[in-house]
Amino acid sequence: MDERRRHSRDDRDRILGRIAATAARQGGVVSRSQAYAAGLTRGEVRAQLRARRWQRVWSRSLCLPTGAVSETGLQWAAVFEGGDHAMLDGESSLVASGLTGYETSVHRVSVPRGVTPLRGAGLDVRRTRRWSADDRTTSGVPRTRVPVAAVRAAMWARTDKQAALLLTMPVQQGLTTAEYLGRALLAVRRDRRRELMHAVVNDLLGGVRSLGELDVARECRRRGLPEPDRQVVRRGRDGRYYLDVCWDAFHLVVEVDGIHHSWATSVVPDALRQNEVVLGGSRVLRLPLLGLRVAADDFFDQVGRGLRSGGWQEAA
Repeated sequence: MDERRRHSRDDRDRILGRIAATAARQGGVVSRSQAYAAGLTRGEVRAQLRARRWQRVWSRSLCLPTGAVSETGLQWAAVFEGGDHAMLDGESSLVASGLTGYETSVHRVSVPRGVTPLRGAGLDVRRTRRWSADDRTTSGVPRTRVPVAAVRAAMWARTDKQAALLLTMPVQQGLTTAEYLGRALLAVRRDRRRELMHAVVNDLLGGVRSLGELDVARECRRRGLPEPDRQVVRRGRDGRYYLDVCWDAFHLVVEVDGIHHSWATSVVPDALRQNEVVLGGSRVLRLPLLGLRVAADDFFDQVGRGLRSGGWQEAA
């Protein structure tokens, strides 16, 4: 009966106007359900598509412009594909929340267990037992809160390096704090990256200086490198300063960089301290704690080369 219903031209124009207003708030996209709820029949929707006034986006969404679909429109469409309880999650939620300097070609959505996921090019609908309505933001495209999204992005990342990056960038860009990130991580009881994520968040919290130095010493012993002198005191023009890890006999210093070293307030004093060390005759290697977590072999290969350049010889 619904398919045979006909609207006058004025009625149809009013309906199309309401749909266009909804689409304007959603990046040019509406769900099929929204179009039907506004008063269009399925036949009238098909007519708009046949006339190429509208275009399909995956299976449940419609884009009113017929050109390229906007990023915001794709975000809304991805949520519509997931159904009533879907929300952007992981890196897609971070991008929708304002994360910059990170690109993704996949739109990830989380739904509760029991929902049958849909498939489409560039669409990743994930069922998760961790889904909770309390994790949803209160404005904009439906998505998880930044701390939750960052933790899940790290869990779903392809590599440990990408996982560390997705935890670090939202804090550096001011989208969340390390404290909120830590609270979100406490909800994760089992995951293959749980230990890595705890280490990265601990780094972000700033309580990592001694941890990083101890890790360096332990890695040196494990790799057959000489154990360093730690927390060596030197004097500069502005008074005393400490070197994180130092081999005085081999004129090598390794500065362990926590997350705070990438902030503007640390750049100048760190550079001045490093220059003083170099002018004093030592070489300085920088070891980011994130590098210690995800690229230890590469960094300790450099440490070994630095020690050998300073005169250290491996035992026969």
